[in-house]
Amino acid sequence: MKTLKRDYVQVTPLPDARTVLGLIGGWIEDYNNNHPHSGLKMRSPREFIAAQTATA
Repeated sequence: MKTLKRDYVQVTPLPDARTVLGLIGGWIEDYNNNHPHSGLKMRSPREFIAAQTATA
């Protein structure tokens, strides 16, 4: 949640709850598909899972 707040919420104009609800799904999708994570060697969660599955 901290990263979501820092990288998405704090840099986006959010005039009301309707705006937040309209954007949050896209933020989560981007976070899981594109956002690099230091704990995953700078890969997104989807990239990390794909790599784990390919080596299994």
